[in-house]
Amino acid sequence: MLTMRSINPYNGEIIASYTKHSSSQVDHIIQQCHAQFLNWKETPFEYRATLIRKLGKDLLDRKLQYAAIITAEMGKPIVQAIAEIEKCAWLCDYYAENAFSQLKDIVVQTDADKSYIRHEPLGVILAVMPWNYPFWQVFRFAIPALMAGNVAILKHASNVFKSALTIESAFQNAGLPDHCFRSLLVGSDRVANIIEHPLVKAVTLTGSGSAGASVASTSGSLIKKTVLELGGNNALLVLRDCDLERTVSTCIAARFQNTGQSCIAGKRLLLDVAIYNAFMKKLLQAVANLKTGDPMEMETYIGTMARTDLAETLHNQIQRSIALGAKLEIGGKHCEAYFEPTVVSNVTPEMPLFYEETFGPVLSITTFKTIEEAIQLSNDSKFGLGVSIFSKNIEAIESLLSKFDEGAVFINEMVKSDPRLPFGGIKESGYGRELGTHGIKEFVNIKTVYIKK
Repeated sequence: MLTMRSINPYNGEIIASYTKHSSSQVDHIIQQCHAQFLNWKETPFEYRATLIRKLGKDLLDRKLQYAAIITAEMGKPIVQAIAEIEKCAWLCDYYAENAFSQLKDIVVQTDADKSYIRHEPLGVILAVMPWNYPFWQVFRFAIPALMAGNVAILKHASNVFKSALTIESAFQNAGLPDHCFRSLLVGSDRVANIIEHPLVKAVTLTGSGSAGASVASTSGSLIKKTVLELGGNNALLVLRDCDLERTVSTCIAARFQNTGQSCIAGKRLLLDVAIYNAFMKKLLQAVANLKTGDPMEMETYIGTMARTDLAETLHNQIQRSIALGAKLEIGGKHCEAYFEPTVVSNVTPEMPLFYEETFGPVLSITTFKTIEEAIQLSNDSKFGLGVSIFSKNIEAIESLLSKFDEGAVFINEMVKSDPRLPFGGIKESGYGRELGTHGIKEFVNIKTVYIKK
């Protein structure tokens, strides 16, 4: 039978090998999950909430164990991996506390004697998830889906199968009924067949544009609901009246956290030419001070990229941009999966570092003279996930919000997901929303009830 290997990107050691599920095994798992759904959807919110709170506690109790798995499989620095687990626990508590009120019946006054809106679960929901946040991406889908009464099946990225199986075990440890959450050990070539299974009612994907297009095409042909969270090329828009020290610090975190491997990372720094020299001096010093090394060490901020081919792709994007006139300010070297934290200046819109998504620790710098030019540069992207704007004049920025073609605008902060707020993009960054009240309603039947006596 076909096997997949999980390999530590920092030292090249094989973590484990996994036998892929056969077609008959996948079908059996889906059948089991559907059978559980018929029971789970009838359980009261209080029961679901109790189990999800237990899950959150399990995450905190075992956070070092779970974080070490993340770090070993995809190279995330251990401190950041711990923070990922803690955020998953926060998510559990949030939906355990709020799902009932978010999904309660809504009475609407009409000419009926009684009319209201119900929110009912759909059934088995498939999630196709990436490796860069191997726990968080899964939990931010699974927890609201389960609290709404659905059950979940996961097709995780092939290099993080240990994370996938560990998450499944965590659900079991918390006492959730069997088959509420299952991991499918399959490759991407099997996704279409799983979507086509009659018991799979909807699909959510976080990943590349090409993967999203494929999932949307298959799902659309079957009239199945999809939520797509795809790529991003977020701008960090730095105005001359920003708090310089605070802005530099935030931009460093926005670009280099998770070794730059994030769809919502700030990748294009748009800098007011009036503060170029002062800002660049502080930025380059901050980048130079980033601690690189073994991702298992607590002091490490930049570990390793998840795979060697990803580092090679990033290097190619930099070299093609330099050939067009960009200037390498710091970094640029790589060895296998390791890539130095890098800053490239004099980047213009026709360069790959501007118009392509860069998935790694490289920050491009583009200057502007006016706010109108800055907005045009920010919007000059096929993506529309988010933008960060740095300025002390909050009122002025708020008056410009409608001019930004994004799913989120963050002022004086990096773009980040929060369980309390909807998360998602527009344009080629996808559609639909995760998290918050909007997220939990993506996979429910919004049913109208109209009663005449």
